[in-house]
Amino acid sequence: MLGPSIRQDIHNIYGFVRFADEIVDTFHDYDKRTLLDRFEEDVKRAIEDKISLNPILNSFQETVNKYNITPDMYGAFLNSMRLDLDKSVYLTDEEYRNYIYGSADVVGLMSLKVFVKGDEDKYEDLKQDAMRLGSAFQKVNFLRDLKADLDTLERSYFPNTNLHDLSEEDKARLISEIKEDFDAGLRGIQRLPVEAKLGVYTAYVYYRRLLTRLERTPSREIRNTRIRVPNYEKIGLLAKGYVSCRLNLI
Repeated sequence: MLGPSIRQDIHNIYGFVRFADEIVDTFHDYDKRTLLDRFEEDVKRAIEDKISLNPILNSFQETVNKYNITPDMYGAFLNSMRLDLDKSVYLTDEEYRNYIYGSADVVGLMSLKVFVKGDEDKYEDLKQDAMRLGSAFQKVNFLRDLKADLDTLERSYFPNTNLHDLSEEDKARLISEIKEDFDAGLRGIQRLPVEAKLGVYTAYVYYRRLLTRLERTPSREIRNTRIRVPNYEKIGLLAKGYVSCRLNLI
């Protein structure tokens, strides 16, 4: 759903973030810290040398160097991944915001660098909205994955919230916060270049529908069940997004 001229670069960014995330979330029989340290060193070397024998990092360095993706972006992402090795509970709003910035907002910023193809004025215009959309996606993931995060990974991201016994009031507060992020994100989507708009808008309408399902689900059920959007609904959302973009209705 992304234009051919930007599709591969978004794949390259996704490969990088997926790889790092898998190290901290699934490589349970190995020394994750050592693996992540090695991965980070390989990332830096690949970008500096403009080549890597690791095909994922070789692809990533091409995109980084082509669009001037700065070290603070991928560095912040790796810092948040490193937090997942040690930190399991986020007690303050500052800790919560810093984690989301590194794990989600900067992914939106790296993608935005590709979407605007080096147009710095356009990047600065869309930067805040891209971060808000990244935050919305991540917070929806936190709610959707509440059971796995608490029971399997033993992580609690939302501060000042008893997630083990999530109340309807706390759920409503979190959903209201996410809706505000989505509203800001949509304003940015409306100003995206045409090659990026359909893909990002489709992700937006899918996650927005997932948030609606979470809002309609009792908080106790969210704690014990992973809420999802059925495949038939996803197809409908794709069709709706395609028509909306083609008719310039967003």
